[in-house]
Amino acid sequence: MTNFMYIFCLIVWGLNFIAVKIQGTPVSLELSLTYRLVITAILFLILAWFMKPQGKPQQQDVPFIIVFGVCNFAFSYLCLYYATMLSSAAIVTLIFSLKVILTPIALRIFLKEPLHHRVLVGGILGVVGVGVLIYPTLHSFSGLADFKGILIAFLGTVLTAIGDASSARNAKRHIDPIYANAIGFAIGSVVMCGIVWMQGQTIMIPTSITYLTALMYLTVIASFLAWLFYLKLVERIGGAKSGYMVALFPVIGGIASVLIGESTGSIYLIIGCLSSCIGAAIALGFKIKPILR
Repeated sequence: MTNFMYIFCLIVWGLNFIAVKIQGTPVSLELSLTYRLVITAILFLILAWFMKPQGKPQQQDVPFIIVFGVCNFAFSYLCLYYATMLSSAAIVTLIFSLKVILTPIALRIFLKEPLHHRVLVGGILGVVGVGVLIYPTLHSFSGLADFKGILIAFLGTVLTAIGDASSARNAKRHIDPIYANAIGFAIGSVVMCGIVWMQGQTIMIPTSITYLTALMYLTVIASFLAWLFYLKLVERIGGAKSGYMVALFPVIGGIASVLIGESTGSIYLIIGCLSSCIGAAIALGFKIKPILR
């Protein structure tokens, strides 16, 4: 079961931005994200009510859970949605893998945790991977759009790292992740509902099979089930080993991007993805030994 959960999370999250690309923009990205967050929040709230785990957050924990929800689920997701539309899912997945470098930096800044030298080495390789992948686009008309997408994707990844630091603080307080996710998704939903309301958007749900399938994938599979499985993995094999899957996200996203015809298979794509994977693995302290037991 542990092997299944690990592979499930690896593939599902590796294909996350491919699903965003397939979903498209029959409605605004803000509205699509709002649907995703609201449905996921309802699922986690039901789960929290049903399971009633220990580790309820206290009043002093609420601000940090708000930061977690706003950064991880609202603003970061919105940035990554926009980046996926401006650029390619392969590039966004690759940039998002830099989270394994940015999160330790955020932990150092906000929680004063030690920063290992391997994070710097991994970060350099990760940046090289991004540079190799985007180099061919710099000479094309779409280069500017790709560059904007890269900047927005990086901003979204930075916000995710800040949310991860807040999540780490909550974990130290022994707040059960189910409560943290339930409240975090609920807060993210409120924020996105407010944005949609301020924009004066008309609420409508596209009825195309493509849109609804992608929405259900992003909501039930990528946001709810994958998070549940990941929490179980952390319990069984620890957070460090569970985090190794992030190093393989660029490969999954790159292959899928080629298969759907969004990207063209090239030596730049291969070198960029491999460099990013190796950099993420170094930053995580990966060692050549069995991950799952």
